[in-house]
Amino acid sequence: MEQPLTVLLVEGDQEECNMFERLIDSIEDICLVGVTNNNNRALEYTKDHLPDAVILDLELHKGCGNGIAFLEALNEMRTGTVPYILVTTHNVSQITHERARQLGADFIMVKSQEDYSVRYVIDFIRSLKKNILSLRYKPRNINGMSEEAPYVLRKRQTQRVAVEMDRIGISPKAIGREYLIEAIMQKISGRSGQIASVAGKFKKTAASVERAMQNAINKAWSTSNPEDLAVYYTSRINPDRGVPTLMEFISHFSNKIKAEY
Repeated sequence: MEQPLTVLLVEGDQEECNMFERLIDSIEDICLVGVTNNNNRALEYTKDHLPDAVILDLELHKGCGNGIAFLEALNEMRTGTVPYILVTTHNVSQITHERARQLGADFIMVKSQEDYSVRYVIDFIRSLKKNILSLRYKPRNINGMSEEAPYVLRKRQTQRVAVEMDRIGISPKAIGREYLIEAIMQKISGRSGQIASVAGKFKKTAASVERAMQNAINKAWSTSNPEDLAVYYTSRINPDRGVPTLMEFISHFSNKIKAEY
């Protein structure tokens, strides 16, 4: 099963939202991570789920805020990797369109154009899927912004690791989840002896931390959808064990996140 394109829909018209949801539900290679007509909620979705693409209604007349404000806040927040932004709008102002492009909009579709439809939007974004995913994690330079500070990069990477844990079914309630995230982040930074170091940070014994991490992995592999695991964990697993070892798991995700950044 190929990796699906994750999409956030920010749309003010409820009927149009319903049409998007029905269509996306029928397609295997695209996954809707959130639907909202609220500016602030859209930012939360982007921060929490790091969608590959955002379908953004500029005006949000039946919601809260507007697409320009969302793009401005997204640039200020600079969280996670930058999604592909597909703007949909009834607005035909060239000034407004140019501002949206300055703020990072990748493409603008005017809803009054003759061939506009929900299907047209989805077909268009699916046609770009390979390109979006291949360029997904290359940072943009918008309005001359300089490289981010190391602590900001670490925060973004940590959020990215948390998304991976969600995708394979390691719940925030799992005792070993925070230990795993910290161990992966230490591996990304090139530090060794992760288990002892993680145990020290959380003031736990190394044995209890190691056990909690492996238990979290074992539970994910026994309860999560096998197709999701196959998509999001692509390293080889010993068939006799059926689950990754702790070190295999940490190495897989540390290598994956390092490659993205």
